[in-house]
Amino acid sequence: MYIVTGGAGFIGSAIIWALNQRGINDIIVVDELGADEKWKNLAPLRFNDYIEKNDFRRLIASGNPFPWEVTVVFHMGACSSTTETDASFLADNNYNCSKEVAEFVIRQQARLIYASSAATYGDGTMGYLDDEGSIDTLRPLNMYGYSKQMFDVWARNSGLFGKTAPVKVAGLKFTNVFGPNEWHKGDMRSLVCKAHEQILSTGRLKLFKSYKPEFGHGEQMRDFLYIKDAVKMVLFVMDNELTGLFNVGSGMPETWNTLAGAIFAALDKEPVIEYIGMPEHLIDKYQYYTKAEMGKLRAAGFSSPAGPIGKSVEDYVRNHLAHGRHLEP
Repeated sequence: MYIVTGGAGFIGSAIIWALNQRGINDIIVVDELGADEKWKNLAPLRFNDYIEKNDFRRLIASGNPFPWEVTVVFHMGACSSTTETDASFLADNNYNCSKEVAEFVIRQQARLIYASSAATYGDGTMGYLDDEGSIDTLRPLNMYGYSKQMFDVWARNSGLFGKTAPVKVAGLKFTNVFGPNEWHKGDMRSLVCKAHEQILSTGRLKLFKSYKPEFGHGEQMRDFLYIKDAVKMVLFVMDNELTGLFNVGSGMPETWNTLAGAIFAALDKEPVIEYIGMPEHLIDKYQYYTKAEMGKLRAAGFSSPAGPIGKSVEDYVRNHLAHGRHLEP
């Protein structure tokens, strides 16, 4: 049996989709559906059962609550808002909950693959190397990133990485992932998703101005990764029983202007971009450059390159956004 926490969310539902494509349906979905429409991500997918997050926390605290063997837990459940300011909420939801899941996995002698984040790298001063030994040198720019780093540090200090770990644990530092099943994320949706609406309604796209002289407006760079490529990497980690921290990105940073051009091209429109001021609260917390160092995953044998940004955006816009189509097995 596989457990996917955050299974109705963006990356979690995409993992279920990828498992379903392999004919794997023995899946328990854990999430907190609330009042938004992320339930729509689950509708086309195949799984055995659904458990609300707080019920799941109570169940795993009780010891061994399930009558079947748990093989892998994909722990994708978290608050993913980079602008969330309630530090106590993030500490509980992203850190304490992750510890509870890890302790359950150890008791079950299962495997844990969990979502860390490229937000742990902060402004990139200390690089983007997925090295367990250098976690302490990183300085995230927001509490979301720090909540992810807290668990990375705890997992390392608890001996959960490496050959001597009691179970196999892998933390995945996702970069800027975009693609179908992110509709419910509101302001945390990718630029591709938000731009699709904006361009169709106004004919133009707004991008943030740059506040650093070494970057022109729209020339800030991010490591963008299509969700369909991201889940290939996740399942490779599972298949090869990898342990430790791994970047999940393209390794090929692109500018916002390049991404915008791809969106306009997918819509068969000429680019019309307006550069606007960045909100005051974001200026000191903005990442101007991210680049996932992919050598570690490559060294483990992963050889499938991420798709070109233009092709990925085209698939997303034309085959999903244009029709409101979710990922379907």
